Amino acid sequence: MTTSRLKSGWQLFRQALAGDSDINYTEGSIARVTILLAIRMILEMAMESVFAIVDIFFVSSLGTDAVATVGLTEAVITLLYAIAIGLSMGATAMVARRIGEQDSEAASIAAGQIIWIGIFVSVVVGLIGIFFARDIH
Repeated sequence: MTTSRLKSGWQLFRQALAGDSDINYTEGSIARVTILLAIRMILEMAMESVFAIVDIFFVSSLGTDAVATVGLTEAVITLLYAIAIGLSMGATAMVARRIGEQDSEAASIAAGQIIWIGIFVSVVVGLIGIFFARDIH
């Protein structure tokens, strides 16, 4: 039984990495779909951490100021990720609910509103970055 679970888990992992576009996320086991989506998110966040470590490794030869700058940049990027992930979770829930209700027109409206919210948040973050750039450095 353990071997069959490992095989099915491995197949699920491979399917998540393959990115099969024929998967209907509105049908079947919720646990299976959650795992398929979670695997990609976990790997993306792990790669982001590795990216920060590699940045610090290469910049470390330039001195402590350079390492501090990369550290500060990664902290700001983490804050932006938190905002983006929060918005995307809300967006996903709204669109998924409308798709689950078989109301593709309402899903399209929600997606359009989400795009406008994303543009607004981007402009606000950009303006904050422009006006407070000197304070950050």
